[in-house]
Amino acid sequence: MMMGLKPTRSAMSSAVQDLLAILDLEQLELNLFRGRSPQVGWQRVFGGQVIGQALVAACRTVDVAGRPPHSLHAYFLLPGDPKVPIIYEVDRIRDGKSFTTRRVSAIQHGRAIFTMAVSFHHDEPGMSHQARMPAVAKPEQLPNEADIKERVFPLMPDPVRRYYERERPIEWRPADPPWAHRVRKNPHGRKPRPCALVSPPISRRRMAALRA
Repeated sequence: MMMGLKPTRSAMSSAVQDLLAILDLEQLELNLFRGRSPQVGWQRVFGGQVIGQALVAACRTVDVAGRPPHSLHAYFLLPGDPKVPIIYEVDRIRDGKSFTTRRVSAIQHGRAIFTMAVSFHHDEPGMSHQARMPAVAKPEQLPNEADIKERVFPLMPDPVRRYYERERPIEWRPADPPWAHRVRKNPHGRKPRPCALVSPPISRRRMAALRA
């Protein structure tokens, strides 16, 4: 499945701009940042938003151009309240020669709702391994969002269809049809494969937050 930020003819779509605005934290003090949640009627804050904002807060204290984040470990402690801002407090644990470590606490109503440890590491040669890229069609050859909606929307219940009718910053294109949120069984044991394509180009810091 291909996912990517939606490009437009001349500028980023409003959905992409809204997403990047959510990740653009307000700095209150050294190591202290404030983030907001989209007001879309959710009862709880989306967990991916908190991870992304916490990673942005950590990145604001590190020169990510020379030392990007390479790993993180997070715990969700309490449900987040989308009606009030989230305060992110960054603890500068260590600034070493090769590694930098940060701990981020997300705070609401005087209590920590989330905590995360992030490690940053400058690029250097070393052992590497990855699985071979599977043989899949190029993103441009896959059904686009409009094609998928035309085929799938008539089959969706009204509440689900209304959710997917909203403009979305991330476009999904299935590489292994049929398009559905389930794993189909086949003789080869294959599962839907995710791929990422980002356009227009964005900064390394923003890309890390979006991946989170």
